[in-house]
Amino acid sequence: MRQLYQEKFSLKNKVAIVTGASRGIGRAIAEGFAEMGAKVVLASRTAEALKEVKKGIVEAGGEAHVIPTHVARMDQVRNLVQGTVEKYGTVDILVNNAATNPVFCSATEVEELAFDKIFNLNVKGMFFLTQEVGKILLKKGSGSVINVSSEAGFCPIPFLGVYSISKAAVNMLTKVFAQEWASRGVRVNGIAPGLVRTHFSKYLWENEAIYNAAMAATPLGRIAEPEEMVGLAILLASDASSYITGQVILADGGRDVAGAVG
Repeated sequence: MRQLYQEKFSLKNKVAIVTGASRGIGRAIAEGFAEMGAKVVLASRTAEALKEVKKGIVEAGGEAHVIPTHVARMDQVRNLVQGTVEKYGTVDILVNNAATNPVFCSATEVEELAFDKIFNLNVKGMFFLTQEVGKILLKKGSGSVINVSSEAGFCPIPFLGVYSISKAAVNMLTKVFAQEWASRGVRVNGIAPGLVRTHFSKYLWENEAIYNAAMAATPLGRIAEPEEMVGLAILLASDASSYITGQVILADGGRDVAGAVG
């Protein structure tokens, strides 16, 4: 019997750019893609951390290439795409995972510098990297873009007001590109995680009061691990999701159905 669905989920020889790949969800997705056969371009600001990720991927039999990139800097965004094409000849998949949140306070206390840092990376950088990769995908008439959003994009999280606004923008960015590119064979979707055990969200899961409140509103009753986002990313990157576009899928342990989101 032909292994039809195994082929559909395969990423063999696909070229994937993953931003924020040095740790957390980005690293887990990069490692998962490599295991599924993709050639993974690892992008993040920290070259040494990326080299460690590459080392693990190569030792496991995968293929990876490092291009240090600050996604909020447009020259580096262009260099990332150019470097990927120079190395592998094309791009098939983009995972926009890089994000920042330098402040934990009420929105009324956020200063302009912090606001700009959040929006320059979380929204502007994602927009223009998507646009740049889109030039290649649209020319080919195929490809998948996956934007890592957050449950905060559906319902504001206390002390994460501007971050929540930025992720709501990511959700709409996803839908806009999906609508514009669908007829040309390129799909754009998003993943919106709940609370995940990453360095990025450490403030939330190390604070006992915040953590306990979050778990009380989570039907699965636990925090997620970065690896639990990988299966959904593989689905959205592969031909197995060929009829899915414009969706931002919550991976939140059931918080949405419990009324904790939206």
